[in-house]
Parts: sequence; C-alpha cells; structure tokens
Amino acid sequence: MKQKRTFAALLAMISLCTALTGCAFRPQSVVRQADTEHEPGSSQIIVGYSQIGSESAWRTANTQSFQETFSPENGYFFLFDNARQKQENQIKAIRSFISQQVDYIVFSPVTEDGWDTVLGEAKDAGIPVIVSDRSVDVEDESLYTAWVGGDMTAEGVRAGKWLEQDLEKSGRADADINLVVLQGTARSSAQVGRSKGFEEVAKQHPNWHILARQDAEFTTARGKEVMEHYLKSFDRIDVLVSQNDDMTFGAMEAMDEAGVTYGKDGQVTVISFDSVKKALEMVQNGKINADIECSPLLGPYVDRLIKKLEKGEIVPRSNTVDEKVFTQENVARYLPDRRY
Repeated sequence: MKQKRTFAALLAMISLCTALTGCAFRPQSVVRQADTEHEPGSSQIIVGYSQIGSESAWRTANTQSFQETFSPENGYFFLFDNARQKQENQIKAIRSFISQQVDYIVFSPVTEDGWDTVLGEAKDAGIPVIVSDRSVDVEDESLYTAWVGGDMTAEGVRAGKWLEQDLEKSGRADADINLVVLQGTARSSAQVGRSKGFEEVAKQHPNWHILARQDAEFTTARGKEVMEHYLKSFDRIDVLVSQNDDMTFGAMEAMDEAGVTYGKDGQVTVISFDSVKKALEMVQNGKINADIECSPLLGPYVDRLIKKLEKGEIVPRSNTVDEKVFTQENVARYLPDRRY
C-alpha cells in the first residue's frame, strides 16, 4: 500500500511542517524526524497527524503517546500539527498532508461535523484516514478507514450509574438531587457522548434536577469561571458532573474560594472524566468521588492498525479501548503505574 516518496517531496514536507503553527511539541518532533535520513525508496511509513491542541494534561499525554509510537526507530516519519482548537487549522493541515502524499493521515477532530469535503479529498487521493479519540459525523463512512478511542456515550452512562449506586448506598436514592454540569467543547464527540450517556441515566430519575449545563471548553480557567457562576446562581448544589479533569480542577478552586466543601465528606459530590494521575490522586484523598477513565495512550492502537493495513488486511472501522471507573476503593492499585 505504501507509496515510495521522492527526496524532493520529503524536503517539501519538512519545510511545510516547520512553517505550520503549533505548540512546543511540533518543532521538536519535526526537527528530530527531519534529521533522520529518509532517502528515496526508504521503507519508513509517513504519517501526518493533526492534534486538536494542548488544552489539558490529557491532551499532552495523548500527543506524547503518538510521538513516542511513530518514531524513526519504529519505522515512521512523523509529521505533527497542533490545530490550537480550530477546525479550520485541522482542515488546512489535512490538505497539506494530502498535497505531500503522506501514507496515512491521523487526526483527532475538534468537532464531529464539517469533515465531509476534506476527507473526500483524502479518499480521492488514496490516503487512508484514521480518526483518533473523538469521532466524526459524515454522510459516507467510507471517507475514513478506522476510528480508535473511548466510547464517550458509555463513559457518560458509567458516570450516571455510579451516581445512581452512590445515592442508593447513602440512602438518598429518592431525595431531590441538584446537579450542575461542566460541558466540554460544544459539538465535540466527548461533549456530545458524555452528555448523552449521563442524561440517559438521569432521565430515569425524576428526582435528579440538572440545574445548568454550560460549555467550559475543557480548560481549568473556564471550569473555574463557570463554577463560580453556578455557585452564585444556585443555593444548593449536590452534584458536579465535570466532563474532564482540567475543568474539575478549576471548579475545585472556585469551591475552595467560596468555602464550599466537596468530595467524600463534602457538600458537593464530584464526578470527573479522563483520569489523569493528578485527578486520581484526588480520588485517593477523597476530593473527587469518581473519575471515569478515557485513555489518551492511543498511539500503539493506531500503530497496530497501520501495521495491519500495510499487510493488506482489513481492519475494524470502530476500535474501542478498555476503560475503568476509579473510586477511592480501587484507585490505589492503579496509581503507581499511571504515566500521565
């Protein structure tokens, strides 16, 4: 499947990648990859990867997973672009990868929709596209070869089921429960899926009252800002559902400053998502009640798919990674091996 690239094309790719804007990871990655010898006829597989941005600890770990996996030592020439949370930047990067005839395009989409045209261009160019982490909503699913990531809707359901069980254990199953939600980037698959899954469970409990849902952009600063607004707007909040750990950290700052207790022995039950190490340490010390895992270590999964495609094998279109729910009861056994 892999085409042989000319040295001139490689030089153009290096120049392009150096020119594209991005976070601190990209220049280091491109320089390191460009310094390796890539002569005409090289067997290295050329992968163009467009990352959403660097908005969180989870995203940083996700980027590192790809950089470590798609290394020259593993047989790859890796081109990395940071889209800085803008879909137009990702579309521009994907078109650049197409023009340079990379072997594979991998990207984590900012939002679910708006990809039909550019992915159609990749298909016409004969370049397989692998979608990572978040998903895309396209009319023709043949526009991408495979998707790898966590089941966001299932993650939302897990959060709802955990709350259901926790309220039963505490004798509050029939009590009125006031909830607020910190949502992630609007229309992203994480926001859509986690909202949908949690609310599927919430609808079964008429005594659960979702007071507000607001986009906090998956960032600590915005999480704090929105939580400050919630604390001023509502007399009683029983549960905070925060769709990623960074927003949770911001919300905790807001509650600390307002004198509101939270966690195992506090006024507000905290449910978070992603399960970065810092958050799991807070689960262990009782500050976060439950954290729903979403693994950022997706590089090896994509690598396995590419290796199969290189052999001419058919790969599953949907590839879901295993994920857990962390609580104070089980988190200690996983913390020592947490890399991110």
